[in-house]
Amino acid sequence: MVKKTLLSTVAATTLLAAAPALADCTIKVGVLHSLSGSMAISETTLRDVMLMMVEQQNANGGLLGCELEAVVVDPASDWPLFAELTRQLITVDEVDVIFGAWTSVARKAVLPVLEELNGLMFYPVQYEGQESSRNVFYTGAAPNQQAIPAVDYFLEELGVESFALLGTDYVYPRTTNAILEAYLIDAGIDPDDIFVNYTPFGHSDWSTIVSDVVAMGAGGKQVGVISTINGDANVGFYTELAAQGIDSFDLPVVAFSVGEEELSGLDTSRLVGHLAAWNYFMSADTEANDEFIAAWHEFIGDENRVTNDPMEAHYIGFNMWVNAVEEAGTTDVDAVREAMWGQEFPNLTGGMAVMNPNHHLSKPVLIGEIRADGQFDIISQTEEVAGEAWSPFLEESATLTSDWQALECGMFDTSTESCVQLTSNY
Repeated sequence: MVKKTLLSTVAATTLLAAAPALADCTIKVGVLHSLSGSMAISETTLRDVMLMMVEQQNANGGLLGCELEAVVVDPASDWPLFAELTRQLITVDEVDVIFGAWTSVARKAVLPVLEELNGLMFYPVQYEGQESSRNVFYTGAAPNQQAIPAVDYFLEELGVESFALLGTDYVYPRTTNAILEAYLIDAGIDPDDIFVNYTPFGHSDWSTIVSDVVAMGAGGKQVGVISTINGDANVGFYTELAAQGIDSFDLPVVAFSVGEEELSGLDTSRLVGHLAAWNYFMSADTEANDEFIAAWHEFIGDENRVTNDPMEAHYIGFNMWVNAVEEAGTTDVDAVREAMWGQEFPNLTGGMAVMNPNHHLSKPVLIGEIRADGQFDIISQTEEVAGEAWSPFLEESATLTSDWQALECGMFDTSTESCVQLTSNY
Protein backbone atom coordinates (compact mmCIF):
# COMPACT_ATOMS: atom_id res chain seq x y z
CA MET A 1 0.00 0.00 0.00
CA VAL A 2 1.36 3.43 -0.92
CA LYS A 3 1.34 5.67 2.13
CA LYS A 4 0.57 9.38 1.97
CA THR A 5 3.40 11.61 3.16
CA LEU A 6 3.82 15.29 3.89
CA LEU A 7 3.82 17.49 0.81
CA SER A 8 7.12 18.99 -0.29
CA THR A 9 7.72 22.65 0.51
CA VAL A 10 7.13 23.65 -3.11
CA ALA A 11 3.93 21.64 -3.37
CA ALA A 12 2.69 22.96 -0.04
CA THR A 13 3.38 26.53 -1.11
CA THR A 14 1.47 25.96 -4.34
CA LEU A 15 -1.41 24.42 -2.38
CA LEU A 16 -1.62 27.36 -0.01
CA ALA A 17 -1.66 29.80 -2.91
CA ALA A 18 -4.58 27.91 -4.42
CA ALA A 19 -6.46 27.35 -1.14
CA PRO A 20 -8.94 25.92 -0.37
CA ALA A 21 -8.24 23.41 -3.17
CA LEU A 22 -6.65 20.12 -2.08
CA ALA A 23 -3.86 18.21 -3.79
CA ASP A 24 -4.59 15.33 -6.14
CA CYS A 25 -4.35 12.68 -3.43
CA THR A 26 -6.76 10.83 -1.20
CA ILE A 27 -6.49 9.47 2.32
CA LYS A 28 -9.04 6.72 2.84
CA VAL A 29 -10.82 6.19 6.14
CA GLY A 30 -12.54 2.82 6.57
CA VAL A 31 -15.86 2.83 8.44
CA LEU A 32 -16.73 -0.66 9.69
CA HIS A 33 -20.11 -0.48 11.43
CA SER A 34 -23.26 -2.59 11.19
CA LEU A 35 -26.01 -0.79 9.30
CA SER A 36 -28.35 -3.79 9.43
CA GLY A 37 -29.02 -6.67 11.80
CA SER A 38 -29.36 -6.63 15.59
CA MET A 39 -26.55 -4.11 16.18
CA ALA A 40 -27.74 -1.49 13.69
CA ILE A 41 -29.68 0.17 16.52
CA SER A 42 -26.34 1.18 18.04
CA GLU A 43 -23.85 1.27 15.17
CA THR A 44 -25.60 3.28 12.45
CA THR A 45 -25.04 6.50 14.38
CA LEU A 46 -21.32 5.74 14.54
CA ARG A 47 -21.22 5.55 10.75
CA ASP A 48 -22.96 8.90 10.62
CA VAL A 49 -20.62 10.65 13.03
CA MET A 50 -17.60 9.38 11.12
CA LEU A 51 -19.03 10.85 7.92
CA MET A 52 -19.50 14.15 9.76
CA MET A 53 -15.92 14.26 10.98
CA VAL A 54 -14.50 13.38 7.57
CA GLU A 55 -16.58 16.18 6.05
CA GLN A 56 -15.41 18.63 8.71
CA GLN A 57 -11.76 17.68 8.22
CA ASN A 58 -12.03 18.23 4.47
CA ALA A 59 -13.65 21.61 5.07
CA ASN A 60 -10.67 22.48 7.26
CA GLY A 61 -8.15 21.66 4.55
CA GLY A 62 -8.00 17.88 4.59
CA LEU A 63 -4.98 16.05 5.98
CA LEU A 64 -1.38 16.41 4.74
CA GLY A 65 -2.87 18.45 1.92
CA CYS A 66 -5.00 15.49 0.78
CA GLU A 67 -8.75 14.97 0.82
CA LEU A 68 -10.19 12.38 3.16
CA GLU A 69 -12.57 9.79 1.73
CA ALA A 70 -14.82 7.65 3.93
CA VAL A 71 -15.08 4.06 2.69
CA VAL A 72 -18.23 2.64 4.32
CA VAL A 73 -19.06 -1.05 4.51
CA ASP A 74 -21.88 -2.90 6.26
CA PRO A 75 -20.84 -6.05 8.18
CA ALA A 76 -24.54 -6.52 9.01
CA SER A 77 -24.03 -7.73 12.62
CA ASP A 78 -22.34 -10.82 11.14
CA TRP A 79 -19.08 -11.49 12.98
CA PRO A 80 -17.23 -13.42 10.21
CA LEU A 81 -18.25 -10.70 7.77
CA PHE A 82 -16.44 -8.15 9.94
CA ALA A 83 -13.21 -10.04 9.23
CA GLU A 84 -13.91 -10.38 5.50
CA LEU A 85 -14.70 -6.69 5.11
CA THR A 86 -11.64 -5.69 7.14
CA ARG A 87 -9.49 -7.62 4.68
CA GLN A 88 -11.32 -5.93 1.81
CA LEU A 89 -10.85 -2.47 3.30
CA ILE A 90 -7.11 -2.97 3.71
CA THR A 91 -6.19 -4.92 0.58
CA VAL A 92 -8.77 -3.81 -2.01
CA ASP A 93 -9.91 -0.38 -0.87
CA GLU A 94 -6.45 0.40 0.56
CA VAL A 95 -7.73 2.40 3.50
CA ASP A 96 -5.19 4.09 5.75
CA VAL A 97 -7.12 3.52 8.97
CA ILE A 98 -10.33 1.85 10.13
CA PHE A 99 -12.84 3.12 12.67
CA GLY A 100 -15.27 0.43 13.63
CA ALA A 101 -16.93 -2.48 15.43
CA TRP A 102 -19.13 -2.48 18.50
CA THR A 103 -19.28 -5.95 20.03
CA SER A 104 -16.17 -7.69 21.27
CA VAL A 105 -16.94 -10.74 19.15
CA ALA A 106 -16.71 -8.48 16.09
CA ARG A 107 -13.44 -6.96 17.30
CA LYS A 108 -12.02 -10.42 18.03
CA ALA A 109 -12.95 -11.49 14.50
CA VAL A 110 -11.14 -8.49 13.05
CA LEU A 111 -7.92 -8.75 15.11
CA PRO A 112 -6.14 -11.54 13.20
CA VAL A 113 -6.68 -9.68 9.91
CA LEU A 114 -5.40 -6.38 11.31
CA GLU A 115 -2.30 -8.06 12.73
CA GLU A 116 -1.61 -10.10 9.60
CA LEU A 117 -1.86 -7.07 7.30
CA ASN A 118 -0.59 -4.47 9.79
CA GLY A 119 -3.78 -2.47 9.60
CA LEU A 120 -4.82 0.14 12.14
CA MET A 121 -8.22 0.30 13.85
CA PHE A 122 -9.82 2.57 16.43
CA TYR A 123 -12.39 0.75 18.57
CA PRO A 124 -14.91 3.12 20.23
CA VAL A 125 -16.97 1.00 22.61
CA GLN A 126 -16.68 -0.10 26.24
CA TYR A 127 -15.35 -3.64 26.43
CA GLU A 128 -14.09 -6.35 28.76
CA GLY A 129 -10.36 -5.57 28.58
CA GLN A 130 -8.03 -8.58 28.61
CA GLU A 131 -6.48 -7.42 25.36
CA SER A 132 -3.87 -5.05 23.96
CA SER A 133 -3.11 -5.32 20.27
CA ARG A 134 -0.42 -3.27 18.58
CA ASN A 135 -2.91 -2.68 15.75
CA VAL A 136 -5.83 -1.36 17.81
CA PHE A 137 -6.39 1.80 19.84
CA TYR A 138 -9.16 1.30 22.38
CA THR A 139 -11.03 4.59 22.84
CA GLY A 140 -13.97 3.11 24.77
CA ALA A 141 -13.93 2.17 28.45
CA ALA A 142 -12.06 -0.74 30.00
CA PRO A 143 -13.74 -2.42 33.02
CA ASN A 144 -11.95 -0.17 35.53
CA GLN A 145 -13.39 2.86 33.69
CA GLN A 146 -17.01 1.70 33.68
CA ALA A 147 -18.01 -1.65 35.21
CA ILE A 148 -16.10 -1.48 38.49
CA PRO A 149 -17.02 2.18 39.24
CA ALA A 150 -20.67 1.27 38.57
CA VAL A 151 -20.50 -1.61 41.05
CA ASP A 152 -18.86 0.71 43.58
CA TYR A 153 -21.77 3.12 43.16
CA PHE A 154 -24.26 0.32 43.82
CA LEU A 155 -22.35 -0.79 46.91
CA GLU A 156 -21.55 2.60 48.40
CA GLU A 157 -24.46 4.81 47.35
CA LEU A 158 -27.43 2.45 46.92
CA GLY A 159 -26.58 -0.25 49.44
CA VAL A 160 -27.11 -3.09 46.98
CA GLU A 161 -26.55 -6.49 48.61
CA SER A 162 -27.61 -8.93 45.86
CA PHE A 163 -26.47 -8.58 42.26
CA ALA A 164 -28.04 -9.85 39.04
CA LEU A 165 -25.48 -9.81 36.24
CA LEU A 166 -27.54 -9.97 33.04
CA GLY A 167 -25.75 -10.08 29.70
CA THR A 168 -25.92 -11.00 26.06
CA ASP A 169 -24.16 -14.30 25.41
CA TYR A 170 -20.78 -13.36 23.99
CA VAL A 171 -17.26 -12.50 25.13
CA TYR A 172 -17.78 -8.96 26.50
CA PRO A 173 -20.52 -9.78 29.03
CA ARG A 174 -18.95 -13.09 30.04
CA THR A 175 -15.49 -11.66 30.69
CA THR A 176 -16.79 -8.48 32.30
CA ASN A 177 -19.02 -10.49 34.61
CA ALA A 178 -16.13 -12.80 35.54
CA ILE A 179 -14.20 -9.70 36.60
CA LEU A 180 -17.20 -8.32 38.49
CA GLU A 181 -17.89 -11.62 40.27
CA ALA A 182 -14.32 -11.71 41.53
CA TYR A 183 -14.52 -8.04 42.50
CA LEU A 184 -17.82 -8.49 44.37
CA ILE A 185 -16.62 -11.53 46.28
CA ASP A 186 -13.45 -9.63 47.20
CA ALA A 187 -15.74 -6.82 48.44
CA GLY A 188 -17.55 -9.25 50.76
CA ILE A 189 -20.61 -10.17 48.69
CA ASP A 190 -21.70 -13.78 49.24
CA PRO A 191 -21.48 -15.83 46.00
CA ASP A 192 -25.08 -16.93 46.66
CA ASP A 193 -26.11 -13.29 46.26
CA ILE A 194 -24.72 -13.13 42.72
CA PHE A 195 -27.02 -14.30 39.91
CA VAL A 196 -25.58 -14.50 36.39
CA ASN A 197 -27.69 -15.01 33.26
CA TYR A 198 -26.96 -14.81 29.52
CA THR A 199 -29.36 -14.51 26.61
CA PRO A 200 -28.77 -14.54 22.83
CA PHE A 201 -28.60 -11.46 20.64
CA GLY A 202 -32.09 -10.17 19.89
CA HIS A 203 -33.64 -11.91 22.90
CA SER A 204 -37.18 -10.62 23.45
CA ASP A 205 -38.98 -12.69 26.14
CA TRP A 206 -37.76 -11.32 29.48
CA SER A 207 -40.74 -12.14 31.72
CA THR A 208 -39.24 -15.17 33.49
CA ILE A 209 -35.79 -13.64 33.92
CA VAL A 210 -37.14 -10.40 35.36
CA SER A 211 -39.40 -12.34 37.71
CA ASP A 212 -36.43 -14.44 38.87
CA VAL A 213 -34.39 -11.30 39.57
CA VAL A 214 -37.22 -9.70 41.53
CA ALA A 215 -37.52 -12.89 43.59
CA MET A 216 -33.90 -12.41 44.76
CA GLY A 217 -35.15 -9.64 47.03
CA ALA A 218 -37.76 -11.78 48.79
CA GLY A 219 -35.59 -11.96 51.91
CA GLY A 220 -35.39 -8.20 52.18
CA LYS A 221 -32.02 -7.59 50.58
CA GLN A 222 -31.67 -4.75 48.06
CA VAL A 223 -31.19 -6.22 44.58
CA GLY A 224 -29.46 -4.43 41.74
CA VAL A 225 -29.01 -5.34 38.07
CA ILE A 226 -25.69 -4.93 36.27
CA SER A 227 -26.64 -5.02 32.59
CA THR A 228 -24.32 -6.01 29.78
CA ILE A 229 -27.27 -6.61 27.48
CA ASN A 230 -26.45 -5.42 23.97
CA GLY A 231 -28.36 -4.29 20.91
CA ASP A 232 -32.11 -4.42 20.44
CA ALA A 233 -32.54 -6.96 23.27
CA ASN A 234 -32.53 -3.93 25.55
CA VAL A 235 -35.92 -2.90 24.18
CA GLY A 236 -37.54 -6.11 25.44
CA PHE A 237 -35.74 -5.97 28.79
CA TYR A 238 -36.79 -2.43 29.70
CA THR A 239 -40.28 -3.00 28.32
CA GLU A 240 -40.68 -5.99 30.63
CA LEU A 241 -39.51 -4.00 33.65
CA ALA A 242 -42.21 -1.45 32.90
CA ALA A 243 -44.82 -4.14 32.25
CA GLN A 244 -44.17 -5.67 35.67
CA GLY A 245 -44.42 -2.25 37.32
CA ILE A 246 -40.80 -2.32 38.50
CA ASP A 247 -39.17 1.03 39.07
CA SER A 248 -35.62 2.06 39.90
CA PHE A 249 -36.35 2.18 43.64
CA ASP A 250 -37.46 -1.45 43.66
CA LEU A 251 -34.76 -2.76 41.35
CA PRO A 252 -32.07 -0.31 40.18
CA VAL A 253 -30.44 -1.17 36.86
CA VAL A 254 -27.09 0.16 35.71
CA ALA A 255 -26.40 -0.49 32.04
CA PHE A 256 -23.11 -0.46 30.15
CA SER A 257 -24.53 -0.63 26.62
CA VAL A 258 -27.57 1.62 26.89
CA GLY A 259 -27.18 5.28 26.10
CA GLU A 260 -29.14 8.07 24.51
CA GLU A 261 -29.41 6.31 21.13
CA GLU A 262 -30.94 3.14 22.58
CA LEU A 263 -33.33 5.11 24.81
CA SER A 264 -34.52 7.24 21.90
CA GLY A 265 -36.70 4.35 20.74
CA LEU A 266 -38.26 3.65 24.14
CA ASP A 267 -40.95 5.14 26.34
CA THR A 268 -38.57 6.32 29.04
CA SER A 269 -41.21 7.79 31.34
CA ARG A 270 -41.28 4.53 33.33
CA LEU A 271 -37.50 4.09 33.33
CA VAL A 272 -36.74 7.24 35.28
CA GLY A 273 -34.04 6.67 37.87
CA HIS A 274 -32.36 3.68 36.27
CA LEU A 275 -28.68 4.24 35.59
CA ALA A 276 -25.96 3.96 32.99
CA ALA A 277 -22.20 4.17 33.34
CA TRP A 278 -20.26 5.79 30.53
CA ASN A 279 -17.48 8.31 29.93
CA TYR A 280 -19.81 10.79 28.24
CA PHE A 281 -23.45 11.87 28.30
CA MET A 282 -25.16 14.26 25.89
CA SER A 283 -26.33 16.31 28.87
CA ALA A 284 -22.77 17.31 29.81
CA ASP A 285 -22.75 21.07 30.31
CA THR A 286 -19.60 22.22 28.51
CA GLU A 287 -18.93 24.57 25.63
CA ALA A 288 -17.17 21.84 23.67
CA ASN A 289 -20.17 19.54 23.99
CA ASP A 290 -22.57 22.31 22.94
CA GLU A 291 -20.48 22.86 19.80
CA PHE A 292 -20.33 19.13 19.07
CA ILE A 293 -24.10 18.72 19.41
CA ALA A 294 -24.75 21.78 17.23
CA ALA A 295 -22.42 20.45 14.53
CA TRP A 296 -24.08 17.02 14.74
CA HIS A 297 -27.58 18.44 14.36
CA GLU A 298 -26.52 20.60 11.43
CA PHE A 299 -24.86 17.65 9.70
CA ILE A 300 -27.63 15.13 10.30
CA GLY A 301 -30.44 17.63 9.65
CA ASP A 302 -32.49 16.51 12.63
CA GLU A 303 -32.61 18.37 15.95
CA ASN A 304 -33.99 15.24 17.64
CA ARG A 305 -30.97 13.04 16.92
CA VAL A 306 -29.02 12.37 20.09
CA THR A 307 -25.30 11.96 20.77
CA ASN A 308 -23.75 9.25 22.94
CA ASP A 309 -20.56 7.86 24.46
CA PRO A 310 -19.22 5.83 21.50
CA MET A 311 -19.70 8.91 19.31
CA GLU A 312 -17.44 10.87 21.68
CA ALA A 313 -14.94 8.00 21.60
CA HIS A 314 -14.82 8.22 17.79
CA TYR A 315 -14.55 12.01 18.05
CA ILE A 316 -11.53 11.70 20.36
CA GLY A 317 -9.95 8.85 18.41
CA PHE A 318 -10.40 10.51 15.02
CA ASN A 319 -8.89 13.78 16.18
CA MET A 320 -5.99 12.01 17.86
CA TRP A 321 -5.36 10.07 14.64
CA VAL A 322 -5.42 13.29 12.60
CA ASN A 323 -2.92 14.89 14.98
CA ALA A 324 -0.71 11.78 14.95
CA VAL A 325 -0.69 11.70 11.13
CA GLU A 326 0.25 15.36 11.03
CA GLU A 327 3.00 14.80 13.61
CA ALA A 328 4.35 11.77 11.74
CA GLY A 329 3.97 13.45 8.34
CA THR A 330 2.58 10.21 6.93
CA THR A 331 -0.29 7.74 7.22
CA ASP A 332 2.15 4.84 7.58
CA VAL A 333 0.74 2.62 10.33
CA ASP A 334 3.99 2.12 12.24
CA ALA A 335 4.80 5.84 12.24
CA VAL A 336 1.28 6.82 13.25
CA ARG A 337 1.26 4.24 16.04
CA GLU A 338 4.37 5.77 17.61
CA ALA A 339 2.95 9.27 17.22
CA MET A 340 -0.25 8.19 18.99
CA TRP A 341 1.45 7.48 22.34
CA GLY A 342 0.89 10.49 24.56
CA GLN A 343 -1.59 12.19 22.25
CA GLU A 344 -3.99 14.45 24.13
CA PHE A 345 -7.38 15.78 23.09
CA PRO A 346 -10.13 17.49 25.11
CA ASN A 347 -13.02 15.38 26.37
CA LEU A 348 -16.47 16.74 25.59
CA THR A 349 -17.25 16.55 29.32
CA GLY A 350 -14.24 18.64 30.36
CA GLY A 351 -10.66 17.65 31.04
CA MET A 352 -8.23 15.97 28.68
CA ALA A 353 -8.17 12.47 27.21
CA VAL A 354 -4.68 10.96 26.96
CA MET A 355 -3.61 7.95 24.90
CA ASN A 356 -1.43 5.69 27.01
CA PRO A 357 1.28 3.27 25.82
CA ASN A 358 -1.10 0.35 26.47
CA HIS A 359 -3.31 1.77 23.64
CA HIS A 360 -6.07 2.70 26.13
CA LEU A 361 -7.26 6.19 26.99
CA SER A 362 -7.35 8.04 30.28
CA LYS A 363 -10.95 9.30 30.57
CA PRO A 364 -13.41 10.35 33.30
CA VAL A 365 -16.07 7.92 34.57
CA LEU A 366 -19.67 9.21 34.66
CA ILE A 367 -22.80 7.74 36.23
CA GLY A 368 -26.03 9.00 34.69
CA GLU A 369 -29.65 8.68 35.83
CA ILE A 370 -32.34 8.26 33.16
CA ARG A 371 -34.73 11.20 32.83
CA ALA A 372 -38.23 11.13 31.41
CA ASP A 373 -37.00 12.83 28.22
CA GLY A 374 -34.49 10.03 27.49
CA GLN A 375 -31.49 12.05 28.59
CA PHE A 376 -29.36 11.51 31.69
CA ASP A 377 -28.75 13.52 34.81
CA ILE A 378 -25.04 13.19 35.56
CA ILE A 379 -24.92 12.25 39.23
CA SER A 380 -21.25 11.28 39.49
CA GLN A 381 -18.11 12.20 37.54
CA THR A 382 -14.48 11.35 38.30
CA GLU A 383 -11.19 12.79 37.15
CA GLU A 384 -9.49 11.00 34.25
CA VAL A 385 -8.91 7.30 34.94
CA ALA A 386 -6.28 5.38 32.97
CA GLY A 387 -7.73 2.35 31.20
CA GLU A 388 -6.33 -1.03 32.23
CA ALA A 389 -5.69 -3.56 29.48
CA TRP A 390 -5.48 -6.45 31.96
CA SER A 391 -7.63 -6.91 35.05
CA PRO A 392 -5.91 -7.46 38.40
CA PHE A 393 -9.05 -9.25 39.62
CA LEU A 394 -8.63 -12.30 37.39
CA GLU A 395 -5.93 -14.79 38.32
CA GLU A 396 -4.83 -15.31 34.72
CA SER A 397 -4.14 -11.60 34.19
CA ALA A 398 -3.16 -10.35 37.65
CA THR A 399 0.55 -10.17 36.73
CA LEU A 400 0.11 -8.85 33.18
CA THR A 401 0.68 -5.36 31.88
CA SER A 402 0.84 -3.66 28.49
CA ASP A 403 3.35 -1.10 27.22
CA TRP A 404 3.95 -0.81 23.50
CA GLN A 405 6.30 2.14 23.90
CA ALA A 406 8.87 1.02 26.46
CA LEU A 407 8.36 -2.75 26.55
CA GLU A 408 7.13 -3.21 22.95
CA CYS A 409 4.67 -5.72 24.34
CA GLY A 410 0.93 -5.82 24.93
CA MET A 411 1.03 -8.80 27.26
CA PHE A 412 4.06 -8.48 29.55
CA ASP A 413 4.21 -10.85 32.51
CA THR A 414 5.72 -8.93 35.42
CA SER A 415 6.28 -12.14 37.39
CA THR A 416 8.59 -13.64 34.76
CA GLU A 417 9.61 -10.33 33.17
CA SER A 418 8.82 -11.73 29.75
CA CYS A 419 6.53 -10.87 26.86
CA VAL A 420 3.86 -13.43 26.14
CA GLN A 421 3.64 -13.67 22.36
CA LEU A 422 0.06 -14.07 21.21
CA THR A 423 -1.09 -12.62 17.91
CA SER A 424 -4.87 -12.48 17.90
CA ASN A 425 -7.11 -13.75 20.72
CA TYR A 426 -5.64 -12.82 24.07
